[in-house]
Amino acid sequence: MNIHESEKIAGTLEYLGYTETKDSKEADIIVFNTCCIRDNAEKHALGNIGAVKHLKKSKPDLIVAVVGCMTQQDMAGVQLKEKFPFIDIILGTNNLDKLGECVLDIVNNRHKSILIDPNENPAIVEHQPVYRTSGTNAWLNIMYGCNNFCTYCIVPYVRGRERSRKMSDIMDEFKSLLDQGYQEITLLGQNVNSYGSNLDNGDNFARLLENIAKLDDYTKHRVRFMSSHPKDINMDIIDIIADSKSICNNIHLPIQSGSDKILQLMNRHYTRDHYLQIIDDIKKKIPDCGITTDIMVGFPYEEEEDFQDTLDIVRRVGFSSAFTFVYSIRRGTKAAVMPQVPAEVSKDRIQRLIKEQNAVTKAISKTYEGGVFEVLVEDINPKKEGFVCGRTDTGRLVNFQGNADLIGKFVDVKIEKTQSASLFGSIKE
Repeated sequence: MNIHESEKIAGTLEYLGYTETKDSKEADIIVFNTCCIRDNAEKHALGNIGAVKHLKKSKPDLIVAVVGCMTQQDMAGVQLKEKFPFIDIILGTNNLDKLGECVLDIVNNRHKSILIDPNENPAIVEHQPVYRTSGTNAWLNIMYGCNNFCTYCIVPYVRGRERSRKMSDIMDEFKSLLDQGYQEITLLGQNVNSYGSNLDNGDNFARLLENIAKLDDYTKHRVRFMSSHPKDINMDIIDIIADSKSICNNIHLPIQSGSDKILQLMNRHYTRDHYLQIIDDIKKKIPDCGITTDIMVGFPYEEEEDFQDTLDIVRRVGFSSAFTFVYSIRRGTKAAVMPQVPAEVSKDRIQRLIKEQNAVTKAISKTYEGGVFEVLVEDINPKKEGFVCGRTDTGRLVNFQGNADLIGKFVDVKIEKTQSASLFGSIKE
């Protein structure tokens, strides 16, 4: 989501006549697109903002803008301005479309701007310019905001309520991206499964996927989506994925914890049994589906028994990979005032969890050896000269010999060896 918003920011600047530079010393404008979902992300952003103070001093006409989730927090805009008075523009998540106007106001009038709109249901702005930077993949928002209010998460407070784009606008953009030659399109939303919840025409995520699947033969391409919420995924969605040639057999389904007690404290609205039933449904309809997840340890009140329930889920489901985190306090959320798990306990648990998941990933990788899989070549391998990399339909990263001419092409690759999560092979003519 943040990557795609940065593409929109860059698109606005390109529209105004700016071009990208890799050297901050050459920049006429620097925009920080911030995230506050974890404490480390916020600290990192503040450190980077402070680091440009000397640049602004030596180059007074440099425009410094700070936008995104961090600024949308209560009083954050004012506090940022007090701490970093050299900032020229501060915009919240609801005001990103005003960046162009604010830049022009600085250039023409030297008027600084702080625009933080507290509206929880802002209008969706269509047809924003986009400077795409993700190679063969194009990101496509289908909705914004979140209604779930997980007790650890600040997203609903800084992103507002769920707002779904009109299906016609999504389909127009989808076809446009195919016409532009993108081989992979990733649908984005805080909870894509609840797409259409605020629309009054009956549109939902299954119907959207059904319309997208009708374009399977339009041109060769792949479709992915993130993220899914276990409480909203259903058999209609699973059936459409199973029947489509272009929608990838790869579902990211965050579980967060394997303990019913912790799931309830997190306000996740499902149980471990419900989650396991979903997994069974997916595997019956899509046997080779790559299932990935998010798992958090150290949530308030988590005891060893709860953690063991999480390890049990990891073993039973067989996630092809998992994003694992230690719980991070977010001011303003309900979990922030709950009793906290000692840091040393959380550290021990995250290490044990990673070890468990690595073993599962390694075992799954072994099942790929000797098989031939279609891979979309995404990029040059930066760590291995003469190699390129790409992903299977199930989301597994594959490395093999090749050059830049292969980027954006679909090739069949025979997997010859594996190293934990990495697959290595050669092109099968």
